Amino acid sequence: MRWILIVLAMMVPGLGWAQSVLPDRARTPGAINPAVTAATIDTTICVRGWTQTVRPPVSYTEPLKKRQIRTFGYADRRPWHYEEDHLIPLDLGGSPASPLNLWPEPHLGAGAWGSYAKDRLEAVMVRLVCDHRVGLRRAQAMMARDWIAGYRRYIGPDPDNSRPHRWHEAWQPAPSPAW
Repeated sequence: MRWILIVLAMMVPGLGWAQSVLPDRARTPGAINPAVTAATIDTTICVRGWTQTVRPPVSYTEPLKKRQIRTFGYADRRPWHYEEDHLIPLDLGGSPASPLNLWPEPHLGAGAWGSYAKDRLEAVMVRLVCDHRVGLRRAQAMMARDWIAGYRRYIGPDPDNSRPHRWHEAWQPAPSPAW
């Protein structure tokens, strides 16, 4: 089933064959921030605003995004159609600047698996990790392996990839995640 989704995602009109909503594992396997461990989450990722202290500047991520779009062979080369995203999110202890953890993730439209759906999952996962209901390493591994499967498990079967009206709306958990 997962491979069917990947093939379908790669055949979205206008996006080209070489692209998927999941990154190429060989190029973007994920990388972690060694300062974030299960023992340090209460003083790092669970502190409001902490990610702003480690987030790389746009002057780094924007040129990287454009270079990766070309290098990865994306047919749609319009950078505004992508978010240079951390596969393992900063708020789950992902490496801030490693290209192994950054890739041009397509926004796509409502009803599709894209960056806004992934943002919603990130919000749920960080809340679960900070509430000590899911282990940090487990959450990191799930995001690196297949965030779509994680979304289905913790939020539901269908993606909500609508752009939030206000940014904080993306960070609201689902009403009743399926544990």
